[in-house]
Amino acid sequence: MKTAFITGISGQDGPYLAKLLLGKGVKVVGLTRCITDETMRGIRYLGIEGDVEMVATELGDKKIIESLIAKYEPDEIYNLAAQSSVGASFTSPCTTLEFNILSVLYFLEAIRLFDKKQIKFYQASSSEIFGKVQSLPITEKKAIHPLSPYAVSKASAHYMTVNYREAFSTYSCCGILFNHESYLRHPSFFMKKVIRESIEISRGMRDELRVGNIDIKRDFGYGPKYVEAMYLMLQQEGPDDFIVCSGESHALREIINWLFLKLDIGSDRLVIDKKLIRPTEIEDMVGDNSKAKNILGWDYSLSLSGLLDILLEEELRNFSEK
Repeated sequence: MKTAFITGISGQDGPYLAKLLLGKGVKVVGLTRCITDETMRGIRYLGIEGDVEMVATELGDKKIIESLIAKYEPDEIYNLAAQSSVGASFTSPCTTLEFNILSVLYFLEAIRLFDKKQIKFYQASSSEIFGKVQSLPITEKKAIHPLSPYAVSKASAHYMTVNYREAFSTYSCCGILFNHESYLRHPSFFMKKVIRESIEISRGMRDELRVGNIDIKRDFGYGPKYVEAMYLMLQQEGPDDFIVCSGESHALREIINWLFLKLDIGSDRLVIDKKLIRPTEIEDMVGDNSKAKNILGWDYSLSLSGLLDILLEEELRNFSEK
């Protein structure tokens, strides 16, 4: 039986990836900073709590990572752990860069020293690394120009993963995932925030929806489908990097308008708050997913309205007014 590490398993993608791997007969070891009701929320929601071996650990410690690899001898490592908030990276740049870069380096070094030919490593890159782009859509060969401390940290980790593949022949690859959403998304992220708060407005629990710049455009997709691409990247004969996206960009305003129409909310409930506007912002972001589709055989055809239907229905089904 194969064994897989999933770091950051308490985030949005970890539980969906764990469920996918378990269905493939893989033993899943989930690595997280601490094990609490909150970190187990997604695992419990998907009904796989008893099937995942959870390990509380500190990924910022090189010796701990080495000891974990020596103990479990994983076949695959999916590194999803990161300080992942763009906004928070502006207020805590040192913490963001230190963790997001060093934790990746420690894993790559441990793989190189232990078994560089057998352990396959997946690094969760981000579309944010491209930042200031001159033309769209974005392909894997597009120049990188990060516009936030978070993006800088992810770009560094991305290139480090590529460097170990080229310099030491490790099976290390990067999944450059564009915005992807699910019910398990943290409430601080845009899509989850506007869906939940729009429901609260529709039920008389909130007066208004306060947002920043909603005229920027993003490429949104469905999280449970995106983790399928992660899995496929580690099943190939050789490692490579892939963009995972829907291939369409939409203004954030479109999402709010769709929700307000669905929930019968007046446009006067929308408030633009200048305090929520970031120092730098990417105006438009859309990717080209043809490489993932052609090489990995990854299938994705969900429209934005189809995505919003799924997210709103699941949020309403689980919504509590307490």
